[in-house]
Amino acid sequence: MIDVLKRTIPEVRIDWQEAGSVALIATVAVVTALIIHRVLFGILRRVTLQSQSEADDLVLRSLSRPVKWAMVAAALAMAAQSLPLLAALWETLSGFVVPALVGWIALAIVRAWVKAVELRLDLAAEDNLRARRRQTRLRILGRIATFVIIFVTLSLVLLSIPGVREVGVTLMASAGLAALAVGAAAQPALKSLIAGIQMALTEPIRIGDVVVINGEWGLIEDIRTTYVVVKVWDERRLVVPTTKFLEEIFQNWTKTTARLMGTVFLYVDPATRLDPIREKALEVIAANPRWDGRVNHMQVTDLSRDAVEVRLLMTAKDSPTLFDLRCDVREAMIVWMAETMPEAIVRGRVLSGPLGPGGALGDPSAAALEQLSDEGG
Repeated sequence: MIDVLKRTIPEVRIDWQEAGSVALIATVAVVTALIIHRVLFGILRRVTLQSQSEADDLVLRSLSRPVKWAMVAAALAMAAQSLPLLAALWETLSGFVVPALVGWIALAIVRAWVKAVELRLDLAAEDNLRARRRQTRLRILGRIATFVIIFVTLSLVLLSIPGVREVGVTLMASAGLAALAVGAAAQPALKSLIAGIQMALTEPIRIGDVVVINGEWGLIEDIRTTYVVVKVWDERRLVVPTTKFLEEIFQNWTKTTARLMGTVFLYVDPATRLDPIREKALEVIAANPRWDGRVNHMQVTDLSRDAVEVRLLMTAKDSPTLFDLRCDVREAMIVWMAETMPEAIVRGRVLSGPLGPGGALGDPSAAALEQLSDEGG
């Protein structure tokens, strides 16, 4: 250890007595800093206990550890002013310690701020569009700030290493090649960073939005700087690159509001009386607690040779509720038709009758059927 110190700090003469004094003073400085930190944060905890808000408790917990080690570093720096050996050692280590501590404190502040603001958001409200919008912006901007803080901190730490600093000076001398190399290496990270900023500003999606992407229906569970996590209805997770939501087409069912309109299609026999079906359908939808009271309607949307297509329109407060409402209405109508109007169920018909003039079939059709019967016999 002494040999290492001599090589690192050749101008300082080291002896055991001086090393012991340095160790003693450094220990006293560290213990004093820890005591001050404990007393200070003990007082702050008592103050926050008097508050009804959880935000101040959250900030205090986040800052406790980084501030403790920052106070230890400050105590060592103050003690080093009167000890040449400790001063030389601190000058060597400060290039690593100070940027790391500052970056740690900055990260703690950003994360505490994001969590404290999220505590004020009412995500359980029925119309939580504004809360989800703020939550999405907070998380995206928080992760971008985290990326920038870590990048700057690592850069400052690396620049404190003489070998790395010399390499940096050499690269700056050949600025053209360095720019190409750095640009090529940092392209994915910069693209993701820019995509995250664009996502926060334009808001094509928000946390909690219901989307359909690549034929999959799911809920936006988390938005990162490089990817988005989509929770599919069967509890699978789709990990989608952020740029996909900026460059490709997808469906966002809750872009402006969580309320949605859904349909249930029924196919009935063309001879069916539609008024009883309309009356029952409107009654079933209105009686369901999942219906939000906005739209309740029935339309005939298509007619084919074998069936009439009937569309039932209904609305609900959000997509999960709407899906359950559609299932309830579909089941209730099928059961009611089977019990009350079995003649409404679509079926195939075979007509039979006398095959001659004045019969059920015209002359051309009767002749064609007789010819087919003769050939089959």
